[in-house]
Amino acid sequence: MMKYLVGETSEGSAVFAVVGEKAVNLTALSPSVGSDLMGLIADPSLADALTNQIAAAPTIPVASITPALPVAAPGTIICMGLNYTDHIKEGGYDIPEYPALFMRGKNSIMAAGKPMVRPSCSETLDYEAELMLIVGKGGRHISKEAALDHVFGYTVFNDGSVREYQRKTHQWTPGKNFDDTGAIGPFTVTPDEVPAGAAGLKIESRVGDEILQSSNTANMIWDVATVIATISEYTTLEPGDLIAMGTPPGVGHAKKPNPRWLRPGETVEIEIEGIGICASPVIDEKDAGTQVAAE
Repeated sequence: MMKYLVGETSEGSAVFAVVGEKAVNLTALSPSVGSDLMGLIADPSLADALTNQIAAAPTIPVASITPALPVAAPGTIICMGLNYTDHIKEGGYDIPEYPALFMRGKNSIMAAGKPMVRPSCSETLDYEAELMLIVGKGGRHISKEAALDHVFGYTVFNDGSVREYQRKTHQWTPGKNFDDTGAIGPFTVTPDEVPAGAAGLKIESRVGDEILQSSNTANMIWDVATVIATISEYTTLEPGDLIAMGTPPGVGHAKKPNPRWLRPGETVEIEIEGIGICASPVIDEKDAGTQVAAE
């Protein structure tokens, strides 16, 4: 059982094992681990070999680590669009017979804690709390029965969406791919840390004390095993690929009487029980350059 955090300290990028509020630098224990989760994904025996060393290893506070993406350069990022019945209804869609799938590009994602950028061309930046899985063992035509064996771990995702641009076309690509709108992390838990398929976990989004979404992953129409089997029917999944599992009801565009868009100066938090909190400060695109320069 393991909880990982990929992040940066003054000593560079590393993979950490998280134990409570403390973290052990696994990369320092074994350089084979590397600077993101791909080393552990490629060689599952590495984690087992380090287990005994972790207990005696020096620790640093988790709070002193700046989160980085769990997988620095995922090959494919596949997202579910409609996977909770009440979210489908609030969006005005019919319940589909086949999962609604779309893809994200690498410029659209960023690590938890990094600013979520509201673009200058639209104020309709929305939040979506989602479970995300990281593929461990790749494959094609993976059966539903074997699918969970292909999961390396689970993390938290905020599928930030610019609704105005999502609605401009039948294909959702523009609204789902604005730069720096999809926050991932910061923690990744191995499958044995959560129920099978990460089912039955509370999932919530909020800004301060304002709860925006609150549901449970048990309410997903298509579970993790089904989604892996469905996707691998048409494409070969590779180690390190990311799959987002869709969002529950309560998104901003469906709020009545007025939509509830994310605003610069707010911090949006996505929390999944047993995994952690993905927090993102929201900034305006015109301030993004200033933010980068200051880091």
